[in-house]
Amino acid sequence: MAIALEMFVRENPNQFIPHDQLFKQILQTFFAEFLEAFFPEVHKSIDFSALKPLSEEMFTDLLEGESRRADFIIETKLKNQDTIIIIHVEPQSYIQPNFHERMYQYFSLLYNRYRKPVLPIAIFTYDQKRNEMNQFNVTFPFFHVLTFQFLMLELKKLNWRAYVQTNNPVAAALLSKMGYTEKEKVQVKKEFLRMLVKMELNPAKAELINGFFETYLILNKQEEAKLMEEINQLDKRESEQIFKLPNSWREKGIKEGIKEGIKEGSTQARSEVALEMLKEGMSLDTIAKITKLDLSVIEELKKSL
Repeated sequence: MAIALEMFVRENPNQFIPHDQLFKQILQTFFAEFLEAFFPEVHKSIDFSALKPLSEEMFTDLLEGESRRADFIIETKLKNQDTIIIIHVEPQSYIQPNFHERMYQYFSLLYNRYRKPVLPIAIFTYDQKRNEMNQFNVTFPFFHVLTFQFLMLELKKLNWRAYVQTNNPVAAALLSKMGYTEKEKVQVKKEFLRMLVKMELNPAKAELINGFFETYLILNKQEEAKLMEEINQLDKRESEQIFKLPNSWREKGIKEGIKEGIKEGSTQARSEVALEMLKEGMSLDTIAKITKLDLSVIEELKKSL
């Protein structure tokens, strides 16, 4: 039996962020991990050795005069069966009362194109906790024609704490869209960084996951300071690994540390700032100019690394 899977992503239209491209990159890179984290039953049935991208599809809604593009289409197999999997990343993020009907429209278009069963999945990332419908019905008082259903992922309803032990890169990225409070933002970011360290991804993949996370969970100056403080309280080896990660908060922290170190004026504070700058690969002359330390002092600090 053949099967197709379509996926729609819902985002906030008021933010000028390339949501569709972000999700597309995540799914292209970590498709298996996405299913493993959020749809394990689907994951167990897919033959991931047979993944093959298909060309993008353009569908035209004649009633509304809109065109829709399926950004990400993959063909693969169910284990021991021929399969087509279609992932449709839909960047429109406004709330649509008739979204369940639109899911059916895409299902129909995809089925008519490929003539194979379609497994639809919708991803909702609204900031509100909503009760979305995952069914579309066609019925009469005298006869029930059909019931169309799709799998649904409502990120805001997920408890982020349930995913911090998974070491799954997609789960780590999507922590940023799960159900946390404002007071929990620093803790969510800290646990995300700990996950990133444990996963030991290559730099490009780590940058992708981190970039996605930081797009949606943004800390203010006070929160960044609290994060730095909490990371410094972790095991020394773990904190050192976190400080090596490519993160904008770390770069901001170093800049703030430079300012504070110079303001304090103590040799110890300046030396700590110089050490961080050495770890970043800055030249000795630049460090000396900023910290006002003698070159000989900085050279000794470099030997201690």
